[in-house]
Amino acid sequence: MLNPFPDADKYVFKDAFVERYSKLTDWETYKKYSLSFLRKSIRVNTLKITVEQCKKRLAADWNLAPVPWCKEGFFIEHKKGRLDVGNTIEHALGYYYVQEAASMIPPVVLGAEPGELILDLAAAPGSKTSQLAAMMNNQGLLIANDVKGERLAALGLNLQRIGASNVLVTLMQGQQFAKAGILFDRILLDAPCSGTGTIRKSPKTILMWNPDAIKRLVRLQQALLKTAWSILKPGGTLVYSTCSTEPDENEGVISNLLDTASDARTEEIHLPIKHGPAITEFEGTLYHKDVRHCLRLWPQDNDTEGFFITKLVKQ
Repeated sequence: MLNPFPDADKYVFKDAFVERYSKLTDWETYKKYSLSFLRKSIRVNTLKITVEQCKKRLAADWNLAPVPWCKEGFFIEHKKGRLDVGNTIEHALGYYYVQEAASMIPPVVLGAEPGELILDLAAAPGSKTSQLAAMMNNQGLLIANDVKGERLAALGLNLQRIGASNVLVTLMQGQQFAKAGILFDRILLDAPCSGTGTIRKSPKTILMWNPDAIKRLVRLQQALLKTAWSILKPGGTLVYSTCSTEPDENEGVISNLLDTASDARTEEIHLPIKHGPAITEFEGTLYHKDVRHCLRLWPQDNDTEGFFITKLVKQ
């Protein structure tokens, strides 16, 4: 059941935003969901506890409903209305991670395995890094990189709390990995983006939306994706994701890689999740035909954030 912002009327979308998104989706439904509170969700940290054990510990005070696309994920609601999901003994002990349900998808799609060499190229604050470490069962090596030191502080604390011991944290521009001579089995690029999918938890995004800033972000996203592709092993898997709903940052970036990398192919993502069709053409730009395999999530599809995920395999 939707819980609209009590002051929803004060958030005024820019005319250009309304015009743009009216071309992309059902504007009124999109607006209704975007101006409603986001359901809280958690992911059980299997490095420290089993799913069943965690459910039993929380059962007295919290109602849990499974997240269909992540077996460790649950939508969570307190039986008496508490909202501080991060203020429990179980959270302090690292038994679960507070994580938006849609953001659990990229690691699931990447399919990390124990013993592999994996790169999380833009890792902070660490929700997906911690999920990958759990999938790897602390076996193998996971490199978690970010470009901002203050963001890495939060990443380090989160990794300590959940008991991740196979993670190497690095601080540098992602493009520098191309000079290291290392090839990875799998790479997650949850790219820096405009965050237009996160309006439900960060309404200020409505005011910050700027087409010129998006163009600058696209250049960075393309550079990071090309770097990631260059250091991926043949036969390896790369997942590109954003919390943006902008075609330029999503299908446009993937189309650019497919047009320039002959060894890149997209794969369909099979998950029990409702999603909109990928954008194959927008404002006169025709994207590569294989962007049809991309997973585009609108807030109204599953009552989550907006999100975008693509699975790429190197031939």
